[in-house]
Amino acid sequence: MTDTTRTLQPKPWISGIAPYIPGKSAGADGRPMVKLSANENPLGTGDKAREAFVAAAADLARYPDPGAAALREALGAKFGLDPARVIYGTGSDELLHLAASAYAGPGDEVLYVRYGFSVYEIAARRVGATPVEAPDKDYATDVDALIAAVTPKTRVVYLANPNNPTGTLATKDEVARIHAALPADVLFVLDQAYAEYLEPQEDDGGLELAKQAPNVFVTRTFSKIHGLAAERIGWGYASAEVIEALHRIRAPFNVTRCGQAAAIGALDDDDFVVRSRDQNAQWRAWLTAELEAMGNHGVRVVPSATNFLLVLFEGSVSAEQVNAHLMDAGYIVRWLPGQGLPNALRMTIGSEEETRGLAAAIRAALEG
Repeated sequence: MTDTTRTLQPKPWISGIAPYIPGKSAGADGRPMVKLSANENPLGTGDKAREAFVAAAADLARYPDPGAAALREALGAKFGLDPARVIYGTGSDELLHLAASAYAGPGDEVLYVRYGFSVYEIAARRVGATPVEAPDKDYATDVDALIAAVTPKTRVVYLANPNNPTGTLATKDEVARIHAALPADVLFVLDQAYAEYLEPQEDDGGLELAKQAPNVFVTRTFSKIHGLAAERIGWGYASAEVIEALHRIRAPFNVTRCGQAAAIGALDDDDFVVRSRDQNAQWRAWLTAELEAMGNHGVRVVPSATNFLLVLFEGSVSAEQVNAHLMDAGYIVRWLPGQGLPNALRMTIGSEEETRGLAAAIRAALEG
């Protein structure tokens, strides 16, 4: 006889997850908007990646290479890596989840910096681990606070560098100091989704560290500077032992045939990457200066090493009010109350026209 007092319930730690909320792409009424909420490349996709994608689309009936051999070889050649130690995923998000799934569970702690990428908390709760936030230092990584938060229960430490949503950058020395302070049984995950926007002297040394250290996992993505967000292609590098563990739980055929081809094409298009980086640096600096000139209205810009700015509204006009005005003016940015930043908007650096228009709309919101 069926026990009617029993009901189907998810694990309690699943019920505690606040789902990831992506940036909006249209207004409430469905009208087209200038989308500056998802940190996409305003230059689109490079020709080499697009051409490779189209060529691969001629054979859609076949499964993709489950081992992504050609992509791993291309990544190895590009960055001086052992292809056998490269893993690939449905965006770097999948890889971030794999790290928690392989190395943490109930009774364990997963550590990250306050105002870190929202996926870290979800990844921890998904496996029943306890998420732990270390205090920040004026929206940037507080290395001492992060190290102090490590306990015998810590199993994974996430660090987005540069960080999302703040745009801040931890230095190579700071990254090395964090790693040196971690016990050998803690996996240090360096999320470098925005690494290609850095100048060479800003490199945090993560890949070099992952080449030598058995407990460092670096993740990157083709979604940002390479302009392949639609295809969701991420990759990561770690010791052979870590990669073997992650492959055990990686979804099969997780990167499409066209996606693999496009990623290989993107790796061969340095001109597009340089052009994207230069365009971003120019208009990030311009927008920063324009916003800092609005300081009398309580506007503060967090220094950014990425393709977006985190802008604080600490005056009489709130971030919520500015966000509503921008929506009315046709611009979508990210208002972040769900990440403990109700006073902030994160805005992608767009094209010249988009960036100039955004600045004008913000000024109108403050002065109107």
